[in-house]
Amino acid sequence: MNILGRVSAGADACADAEWWRGAVIYQIYPRSFADSNRDGVGDLAGIIANLDHVASLGVDGIWLSPFFQSPMKDFGYDVSDYCAVDPIFGSIDDFDALVARAHALGLKVVIDQVYSHTSDEHPWFTDSRSARGAAKSDWYIWADARPDGTPPNNWQSVFGGPAWTWDARRRQYYLHNFLPGQPQLNGHNPAVQDALLDVARFWLDRGVDGFRLDAINFAMHDPALTDNPVAPATAQPHTRPFDFQQHIHNQSHPDILKFLGRLRALLDSYGMRFTVAEIGAGDAQREMKAFTAGDGLLNSAYGFTFLNALTLDPPLLREALGAWRGGEGEGWPSWAFSNHDAPRHVSRWYQGPERDAFARMTLLLLMCLRGNVFLYQGEELGLPQAHVPFDRLQDPDAIANWPETLGRDGARTPMPWVGGAPHSGFSTVEPWLPVDPVHDALAVDAQHAKPESTLAFARRAVALRAAYPALRGGSLSFADAPEPIVAFERAAGGERMLCVFNLGADDMAWQPAEPHWQLVATSDAGTPPEAPLPALLPAMTGYVAVMPA
Repeated sequence: MNILGRVSAGADACADAEWWRGAVIYQIYPRSFADSNRDGVGDLAGIIANLDHVASLGVDGIWLSPFFQSPMKDFGYDVSDYCAVDPIFGSIDDFDALVARAHALGLKVVIDQVYSHTSDEHPWFTDSRSARGAAKSDWYIWADARPDGTPPNNWQSVFGGPAWTWDARRRQYYLHNFLPGQPQLNGHNPAVQDALLDVARFWLDRGVDGFRLDAINFAMHDPALTDNPVAPATAQPHTRPFDFQQHIHNQSHPDILKFLGRLRALLDSYGMRFTVAEIGAGDAQREMKAFTAGDGLLNSAYGFTFLNALTLDPPLLREALGAWRGGEGEGWPSWAFSNHDAPRHVSRWYQGPERDAFARMTLLLLMCLRGNVFLYQGEELGLPQAHVPFDRLQDPDAIANWPETLGRDGARTPMPWVGGAPHSGFSTVEPWLPVDPVHDALAVDAQHAKPESTLAFARRAVALRAAYPALRGGSLSFADAPEPIVAFERAAGGERMLCVFNLGADDMAWQPAEPHWQLVATSDAGTPPEAPLPALLPAMTGYVAVMPA
């Protein structure tokens, strides 16, 4: 992949723009990144010790999944103190040191904010459940039972079963869209909003560069507690009660936009900060657009279009990317193929012997998408989904639905740093999740110095995106190509880039109508960068070409 002499030009073109627009952000799942204190769980000091690896990828920043104080029923997404680091991860001083080190390496720091719910051990909930007349009585969603003692409506939780749990202290039900240990905050309450904005200020004052807003479309509900309607029948069988409903009333209330406006105003007062919403379930594309429209809401949003997809094909790409044309007032999307909530895409989308080739192709494809890119830890190594035996499962959703779903544990296993070392160098003791032996062979040290490795390719792919303004922030338009080939053009100013991918298992013959494209990158390890455009595109490969000026 020959892009020498291009990186500085691309970087200069973006110097005066918002740093986040088109950025590549590396997601770190702290529990599984690196263990520095030999307790089997990753921590902030372990992240600091390995930030050089992240910086070597050429990414713009990091996103840290929760490290806040928590009973860990949902591994940090059940926060019991928004402004404290859980001791398992270290201290607030460790966090400050992490921010300082990241900034010294030129990396922005984005952290999770969980504004939809707290832990049931949070002091706010302890007060709220103590009595109906408590100071924070209405900081959560409480409702009386129906005359027959059943929950107030038919809402179901994401993790299975009713979204309501009875509390004997108040003799009422409380709402939880996820685990019973994650009671739903009353986002309609101005006092709750003020408290959450204070949390945001706390972390902004510590130098963070932005927030990823977890499950933010669950932040407000229909106060009338109207029953959800039945979801239309689908070819894919439902695995959870949650899937049987259209989630019209338990989430996505229009007033969420008013709170997001307040949040945006706060972040704007701190200068160039970044906000990205996670949009789960429901009408994700519509909500992504609503939450990012204009200049007064969020900078970006991402859904589960690719994270939930069982196959990668041209219709999926056309549907996802075609929804973001850059129209008047339209926001800016973000994309991820893998993360901590979904089985790794290398395993979801491909089960054949050419796994490394597929990993390279999807890395190149991800870097060519219009929008921001989230690169999940281990994705740069081409890690497949790890096998976790039932007796080692930790994820409550995986345990409840085993063996019908792959669950999330297989995407959360420890990062392999040193091949052949105990636990692949993640820790010197048994880690909280086991290391898959397949991952050991793909460890960072095994790939670091090999120019043909997936890791080396990942670095070149990120550099490619940084080198060409058209890839980082340009428009996207699809070209006519026979499936399973997908071809699209990226353009910015006078720069035009052609991105072509054969997503199938067979070689395909295809060339663009214009003859003068110049090859600048290919995922095929056997193709030299100065080669002409291939007349026959090998299976599971892609290339990027530029139109000479």
